[in-house]
Amino acid sequence: MNARPATREGAAAIARIYNEGIEDRIGTFETEPRSAEAVLGWLDGGYPLVVCENEAGEVVAWASAPPYRPNRPAYSGVAEFSIYVSRAARGRGAGRATLAALIDEAERRGYWKLVSRVFPENEASLALCRSFGFREVGTYRRHGKLDGEWRDVVIVERLLGEAAL
Repeated sequence: MNARPATREGAAAIARIYNEGIEDRIGTFETEPRSAEAVLGWLDGGYPLVVCENEAGEVVAWASAPPYRPNRPAYSGVAEFSIYVSRAARGRGAGRATLAALIDEAERRGYWKLVSRVFPENEASLALCRSFGFREVGTYRRHGKLDGEWRDVVIVERLLGEAAL
């Protein structure tokens, strides 16, 4: 597995993987598929976005870290990350390689914290976060509805750089 910064050429693969996550209903509250054009907008956003390629050079995972509260300078070093792995690559180390690359890129850019919200039933994502030292802060109960059902989310955070010392 090779993790690296995302490029515009990977937009279609990123959209495909995200759309699998939307369909699976364990990774996001989103319900509308994303297009490669939408992903190009993310790439133009300038925040950390990394991909992982398999041995054949195919993008099989991605992670991003957009700003937590973009209009509030006090939070300029906090990003809210997401990570998605294609169905075919799950359980093969792509998530681990991708999250490691995202953490490295966020630290390189001077971020001091990564945060996210994870569905409690998404045990693989929670285990991955734990293995990288993310702290489970708590649970937002009934944070949103997905397919008409209330869903809880577990809040995770990891301090980076100077903040982690």
